[in-house]
Amino acid sequence: MRKKSILLKYLFLICLAPSLIFAQLSSPQIDSLVAVALVKFKVAGVAVAVVKEGKVIHSKGYGISDINTKIAVNENTNFQIASNTKAFTTTALAILEEEGKLKWTDKVIDHIPEFKMYNDYVTENFNIQDLLTHRSGLALGVGDLMFFPDGSDFTIKDVVTCFQYFKPVSAFRTKFDYDNLLYMVAGEVIARASGMSYELFVQKRIIEPLQMNNSYVGYLQKDKSNLATPHSSESGSIKTIDSYDIGMADAAGGIFSNVTDMSKWMMLHLNKGKYGIDLKTPLFSLKNHNEMWRIHTVLETNPNPRYNSHFNGYGLGWVLTDVVGKFEVSHTGGLPGMLSIVTMYPDLNLGIVILTNTENGGEALFSSLTNTIADSYLGLDDYAWIDKMLAWSNEDKNEEDNVTKKTWEQVQMAKKIEVKNENYIGIYADKWFGKVEVFEKNKQLWIKCYRSPKLNGPMAFFQENSFAIKWEYQAMNCDALSIFSLDETGKATSIKMKGISPNIDFSFDFQDLDLKRIDK
Repeated sequence: MRKKSILLKYLFLICLAPSLIFAQLSSPQIDSLVAVALVKFKVAGVAVAVVKEGKVIHSKGYGISDINTKIAVNENTNFQIASNTKAFTTTALAILEEEGKLKWTDKVIDHIPEFKMYNDYVTENFNIQDLLTHRSGLALGVGDLMFFPDGSDFTIKDVVTCFQYFKPVSAFRTKFDYDNLLYMVAGEVIARASGMSYELFVQKRIIEPLQMNNSYVGYLQKDKSNLATPHSSESGSIKTIDSYDIGMADAAGGIFSNVTDMSKWMMLHLNKGKYGIDLKTPLFSLKNHNEMWRIHTVLETNPNPRYNSHFNGYGLGWVLTDVVGKFEVSHTGGLPGMLSIVTMYPDLNLGIVILTNTENGGEALFSSLTNTIADSYLGLDDYAWIDKMLAWSNEDKNEEDNVTKKTWEQVQMAKKIEVKNENYIGIYADKWFGKVEVFEKNKQLWIKCYRSPKLNGPMAFFQENSFAIKWEYQAMNCDALSIFSLDETGKATSIKMKGISPNIDFSFDFQDLDLKRIDK
């Protein structure tokens, strides 16, 4: 649920000669930092909280919740936290494990008999922890078109059986490739093991005990009086976009929360599963705390000497690494116009949460703010993260713009080429995504996806047997190329697809489609 991250850029940069080491940032200094970042990254609103030694030492909203209403963001403004929901899902499983309703090593088919992977061995050996650790052997974001964009009619029944249709890209349990659909399956395990919906279990067993009083899971979000509106600055100016209904994907990214409540969430984990006024009431055991904060899938270690990291990996809903000798636990989240990051340093009893409501600039903003605040506690110099992130994000944007511009320039040059629309018109089907129809509208080819109605739009000839699609859905940059295969008569027999932009969100996994003509 996130584009190819600019965060990857700074992992490979060599730190130059350090400047003066700066002290831990005060609240007024954070205020000043955020004010600069909001303008430079063109972000409508953001909320920031910092917890230290079991206390909230900073909690504040900045900017506006909605650019049209001008309502200000405050510490209780709700945002979609997207993939930061995943740690709630693993915590729910930890609670059920302690109640004896499941084991981490249980086979998924013992709880969901209809679950089916891409071969019998993987199906029979896939356990609950495999659902959570992004090591299935399948590609990055595989199948996310089932819920990206929103508005599709896919159900959890479709999800638990779809994996049999995908081709693995690596051997089982050998490589990290981020996955959302398997977290949805984990949500279904929770529902079947607990006897209540995923949403109700997390609300009743986690959110309510922690007194996260203004946080909600999915459809349980009723009070929208202080809910941030998603925005995009893709066009160069900040504009509102439609709110995203994540639907069946709640276990992967469906929670609404705010920095007040997320501070309680961080303090729970920093206190190893205990909460309350005296931080002595257990929600989960030390054993399962350690299980969630243990590396299950190894990732490449950050080579930047600034942080002197020695390990990096994915636990159960958390990314785990070390920076200048301190343990770091973090996760990011992203939906259209809603981006978030949670970062904790257990050795310092420190937690930082940042929630934003603007696509494009939000990721660079939360990265630069988190890094700057954290560096001040880690005893590092002021690295001018805002300026560096701005430069890298502009570089990415320029690359994206160049590729996209060249594609549509080619389309313009190809306008005089005669295309026999009848050779492409027809109905095509993919085993997991369903039917797609290519049809003619006002003498131009169009495409529509039967099960994901927001994916429809005109097709313009690009080159050879390929067409560029300008989707009517424009909340995110997800326009695509469709490449047809033809038979000996020139009639299209199948379609392959891929995104146009090099920075397209990985959840638009057009490349995983294998559309075959099914009409005569």
